[in-house]
Amino acid sequence: MAEQNTRLGIWLMVATTLIFALQDGISRHLGSTYNIYMVVMIRFWFFAAFVMALAARSPGGLRAAVKTRYPVIQATRGLLLIAEVCIMVVAFIRLGLIETHAVFTCYPLLVAALSGPVLGEKVGWRRWTAIGIGFVGVLIILQPGYGVFSPWALVPLLAALLFAVYGLLTRYVARSDAASVSFFWTGMVGALAMTPPGLWHWQSMSLPDWGWMLALCAVACLAHWLLIRAYEVAEASAVQPFAYLQLVFISVLGLVFFGETLRVNVAIGAVMVVLAGLFTLWRQRIKAKGPIAPSVPR
Repeated sequence: MAEQNTRLGIWLMVATTLIFALQDGISRHLGSTYNIYMVVMIRFWFFAAFVMALAARSPGGLRAAVKTRYPVIQATRGLLLIAEVCIMVVAFIRLGLIETHAVFTCYPLLVAALSGPVLGEKVGWRRWTAIGIGFVGVLIILQPGYGVFSPWALVPLLAALLFAVYGLLTRYVARSDAASVSFFWTGMVGALAMTPPGLWHWQSMSLPDWGWMLALCAVACLAHWLLIRAYEVAEASAVQPFAYLQLVFISVLGLVFFGETLRVNVAIGAVMVVLAGLFTLWRQRIKAKGPIAPSVPR
C-alpha cells in the first residue's frame, strides 16, 4: 500500500480535474466535427488498451482482472458509462461546456438521493435538505436562456443520472470486487459496446484532428492514472472535494477557447450545487466515520 500523503493526493486530484477538463474540451471540438460514436469508440479503444496494460502488470494479471462476482452488474456499469459519455458530448455541442458541467455537477446529490433505494443506505434530513438546495441551484441554472424545461437543457441532467447510477453500482460491486476489476470491466465493456456503432459511423478524419484524437486518448488515460494515484496516496474524503475544481477549469476553457458566456444565474446555481455537494460529502464522511467512497470525475 502506498504511503499516505494528503498534500500530494490533493495536488494529484487538482491535476486530474484539469486534465479531465482538457479532455472534455477536445471532445467538444471533435464531436462537433465528426460522428460522436466514432470519437467515443476510438477513445475507448485506447482506454481498453490502457486497462489491459495495467491489469497485465498487476498481481494475478488479466485472469484476476476478469474475475468478478457480478458480471451482469459490471457489464451494466460499462454500458451506463459509455451512454453517459456520448450524452455529455451531445450536451457540450448543444449547450456548451460551462452550462453542461454546471448542471452535471449535481451528480453527487443524485448519488446521495439514490443511495437509499439502491444500496439501502440511510439518508438523514440534513442530506435531504442539502439535496433539495442543490436542485434549487440546478433550476436556477436552467432558468433564462434556454427555458426551464427545454429538452436540451435536460440532457446533462440525464447524463448526471446515468453517472450517479454508475457510481452507485460501482460501490455495490466494490463489496466483493477489487477496484482493478471494476476498472478493467469498464474499459473492456466500453470498447466492445462502442465498436459496432463506431465502425458503422466511421468518417475520414483530417491529419490535425487525428492529432487531437490522439491527444484525447492520451489525456484520458493520464487523467485516470492520476486519479488512481490520488486515491492511493490519500483518503478519498480528503481529495474528493477538490474534484469540483473541474467546473472552474471548464469555465475557463469555455470562455477563452469556445467563446461561451458565464450567465449570472449559472454562476449562482453552480455555487449552490457545489456547496450542497460538499455538505453531502461531509455528512457521508461523518456518518461512515471513515473514508467516503470516491466518485470519479469525468
